[in-house]
Amino acid sequence: MVGRRTLAIAVPVLWGLALASAAGAIYCKHRARELFVELERLNARRDDLEIEWGQLQLEQSAWSTHAFVERVATTKLRMASPAPQDIELVSP
Repeated sequence: MVGRRTLAIAVPVLWGLALASAAGAIYCKHRARELFVELERLNARRDDLEIEWGQLQLEQSAWSTHAFVERVATTKLRMASPAPQDIELVSP
């Protein structure tokens, strides 16, 4: 038979352990929600960066076209193709 003294010690200890367990469960749930919010924020940032990367690739391909380079050379740099009589072929 369990003594009154043992019961008087065991009940508060078990009660405290139950409260600590409940507090731990609440903390774990709260932390999981914080981490989920952080994950969603990082996923959104990743999606934004992927969109930006696609736009940069399109821009790079547009800038590297022959027509674009020629237009920049003629308008901004005032370059022109030489006349056929001004072209000299040099052999090695």
